Amino acid sequence: MTAYVVRRLWQMIPTLAGVILLIFFLFNWVGGDPAQVLAGKISNPEQIANIRKQLGVDQPYYVQLWYFVQQVFTFDFGRSWSTNEEVSRILLTRVGPTLTIMVPVLIIETFLAVIFAIMVAYVRGTLTDRTIMILCTTAMSISFLVYIIVGQYLFGFQWGIFPVQGWSESFTKNLVTYAPLPIILAVAVGLAPQLRLYRSFFLEEINQDYVRTARAKGLPEKKVMMKHVLRNALIPILTNIGIYLPSVFVGSFLLEVFFSIPGLGREIITAVNRSDFPVIKAVTVYLAVLTMIINLLVDVMYKFVDPRVSFK
Repeated sequence: MTAYVVRRLWQMIPTLAGVILLIFFLFNWVGGDPAQVLAGKISNPEQIANIRKQLGVDQPYYVQLWYFVQQVFTFDFGRSWSTNEEVSRILLTRVGPTLTIMVPVLIIETFLAVIFAIMVAYVRGTLTDRTIMILCTTAMSISFLVYIIVGQYLFGFQWGIFPVQGWSESFTKNLVTYAPLPIILAVAVGLAPQLRLYRSFFLEEINQDYVRTARAKGLPEKKVMMKHVLRNALIPILTNIGIYLPSVFVGSFLLEVFFSIPGLGREIITAVNRSDFPVIKAVTVYLAVLTMIINLLVDVMYKFVDPRVSFK
């Protein structure tokens, strides 16, 4: 396994190089001149030239690319154009609130989706199965924004159970007071599609020969589902989690804006509105790195879930 991990890490290098080149190309050729963005509409050529010199964009492209590579590996993207705060400090201080919301969402949503999916697969073809699938389809057709607005109105304004906005310096208070409502809404949005998908994984395993063999041996249906079907369905479930995890962070954007959570999502939206290129570039690069690391971890977990998986 060690050799496989080392080989995969080596394979990440060209992928990361491609990501860096793509981001550099987009921000230097497509994103426009950052000096003109910073100078504003009322400016003169001398001001623009001075800003270009301060940013280093007056250098040849290969020099700018090398500087960008150094920024990626030293975690030093300079300062934010809009707040003059160090970009590294922005990322480190904003990632905590985002993880406070997203980690519980991922754990709760995955756990509930697996449990409900295997229960629905157990009663496949019945009225209960059809009813739950109709409810899931209905839930999937409702916008995330509707969930947020209705959730804030009912839980916050109407019933007064949770605050609709706010954040504090205390992790415990955030987790108990401010995070529950965003977590509940995010789980409600993501549970329906995950349940449908995991149900299809379980139904596919139920039709395999080894399940029929287990039943022929006289094993109870619950034991067949929990011991055999669940274990073999974990491979595609892990694959889906690896694909779904980066989108969980993207899904935090709306939550953080509507609930005034000082996380990465709200910071990215603010940076886009202000054309704050250093923050946008940093988040884009490290989100790509996070995706590659997640894919590696998922592949390694295959071995623990199914010992038959071989790393070649």
